[in-house]
Amino acid sequence: MPYVFDVERARQETPGSANVMHFNNAGASLMPEPVLTATLDHLRLEASIGGYEAAAQAQDSLEHAYDAIASLIHCSRDEVACIENATRAWDMAFYSLNFQPGDRILTSISEYASNYIAYLQVARKTGAVVEAIPNDFYGQVDVEALSGMLDERVKLISVTHVPTNGGLVNPVQAIGKLARQHNILFLVDACQSVGQMPIDVEQIGCDMLSATGRKYLRGPRGTGFLYVRRALLEQLEPPMLDLHAATWTSRDSYEMRPDARRFENWECNFAGKIGLGVAIDYALDWGLDNIWRRLKALAYQLRTQLSPIPGVIVHDRGSIQCGIVTFTVEGLTPEEIKRQLASEQINVSISELSSTLLDMESRHLSTMVRASVHYYNTEEEIERFCARIDALASTAF
Repeated sequence: MPYVFDVERARQETPGSANVMHFNNAGASLMPEPVLTATLDHLRLEASIGGYEAAAQAQDSLEHAYDAIASLIHCSRDEVACIENATRAWDMAFYSLNFQPGDRILTSISEYASNYIAYLQVARKTGAVVEAIPNDFYGQVDVEALSGMLDERVKLISVTHVPTNGGLVNPVQAIGKLARQHNILFLVDACQSVGQMPIDVEQIGCDMLSATGRKYLRGPRGTGFLYVRRALLEQLEPPMLDLHAATWTSRDSYEMRPDARRFENWECNFAGKIGLGVAIDYALDWGLDNIWRRLKALAYQLRTQLSPIPGVIVHDRGSIQCGIVTFTVEGLTPEEIKRQLASEQINVSISELSSTLLDMESRHLSTMVRASVHYYNTEEEIERFCARIDALASTAF
């Protein structure tokens, strides 16, 4: 019997769905009630008995976050670090690598700005070389072209799984297979994919993977995590260490933690960490296969209903498309569209040129409206959304 998604339950457990039509899930999703309750309960406990004391009392819940992440991405808990956001998690992995002059960093054309800036900084300091892998017909990483670029000078393949500015899903499993065949490190930015679709780091074949809590996992802001393959851990020294990541063993020496928590800070958002664990449990309870199936169906409906509207161009690419939909309307700026929709309690965001410079320039785009769905959105909301875009587009002619 086919699975029927319980949208009514999802909305009942999402307080914000009564207030807004939220199509900004790729920015930050609406938190479900269990996550909100767990996060607020710990903040209240801190206010009641003190922050250190609350952390000690909540130790089991704090530790559970590692088990939840391990279950989510199919790894061991000692391969997981809880870090304040996806960018910092990615940074801690990337800046742990020792690049030499002539080392090659291969990345995607649709790479996120924060990542690319880091590549450029390291290239400037070390003499490493940054190269973008060509796209294939679908606009995603061309695996065959990547294969032809590989040689002994390639130090790292670093790819964003789902770009911030569109619906495509890069073929990370095929990329990972190549990376392992050639013994090349593979770093995946899964900021937009974790929580949308099933993620298995062993199937992907990545050495490192970063993600956030606030997007499709529906966790609190200020949460994220990093996965580092156990065999690689002992080879990496994070760019920054504190007394949580390492132990000061004598006047002139220290010893790093043996697990991935060497990438963490001592101080963190404890309430957020608990909330992240609950958010992951919540996603696992729904089932990532079920979530992914519903997201694809909703996004397909959104694209197919937007595309026939006069003046509207949907810009998504990829042989597999996810819950992120980007479009423009002739005669209206994305800022104007966002502002008008916001006045009607409809949330969207904007993808700017500078966020994915190479990709946007290659497609002669400067900015786009980004509407990103989640499983608690409804088919009726999508119909109303498209009707509003149709009405706005008609005013531009």
